[in-house]
Amino acid sequence: MKVNPNELKEFLDFKALHYEQAHFLEEDPIQLPHRFTQKEDIEIVAFLVSMIAWGNRKSIVKSGERIIDIMGNSPYDYIMSYKGEIPTSFVHRTFNNEDLGGFFSCLHRLYQDQGLEAAFSKQEATDDLKMRITHFREEFFKGEHLSRTHKHISNPASGSAAKRLVMFLRWMVRSADKGVDFGIWKSISSSELMIPLDVHTGNVARKLGLLTRTQNDWKTNEELIDTFRTFDANDPAKYDFALFGLGAYEGF
Repeated sequence: MKVNPNELKEFLDFKALHYEQAHFLEEDPIQLPHRFTQKEDIEIVAFLVSMIAWGNRKSIVKSGERIIDIMGNSPYDYIMSYKGEIPTSFVHRTFNNEDLGGFFSCLHRLYQDQGLEAAFSKQEATDDLKMRITHFREEFFKGEHLSRTHKHISNPASGSAAKRLVMFLRWMVRSADKGVDFGIWKSISSSELMIPLDVHTGNVARKLGLLTRTQNDWKTNEELIDTFRTFDANDPAKYDFALFGLGAYEGF
């Protein structure tokens, strides 16, 4: 499918605005961190929920609620006092109790040292989102954990599209004006954000003529966001709502 770039921009602007509304929360896992008001509670829940965000959205929400219950509905307090044991079992697809315990331990150490936002902070003037994620991954896994848990934190340096981390960063960074994302991290600009790329958003993007690459990897992330930055240099990630909505609700 090929259309005039100006017409395509107008179409995607309309769709992004249409789907980025408060009612989006009713079915999406981002509803879970919206139950909290403290910055640390929001980002901890958002991080954990985004890290298990594969599969059916209903099952993701259900598993996310289970994690919140395990943390006693007080995420930051729970993480800061975590002693290395989970008194119950948890499984979401390939993410199990051992992985969750490893995440809790890594978050405990990370918040003692710096916090989640600081772990993504820019290290050099030339750093981009790929470097931010790579640095975060190094910081996150400094603590004690099982090697199997590595697979649950994607590595863009190895070519991964890192969909879940890219989505988490969108949640934290983009403006809260529409009532969906949070805008609580000020150390990263919305202009740096990318699209959480998966099979569905990739397929929609290809049907729209936005992608030439057939893989869903980091290079494809870069190709897609380069186009969206010509549409809106300050907020290119808003088009995630357009691609997702077209695929999930309109069968595009």
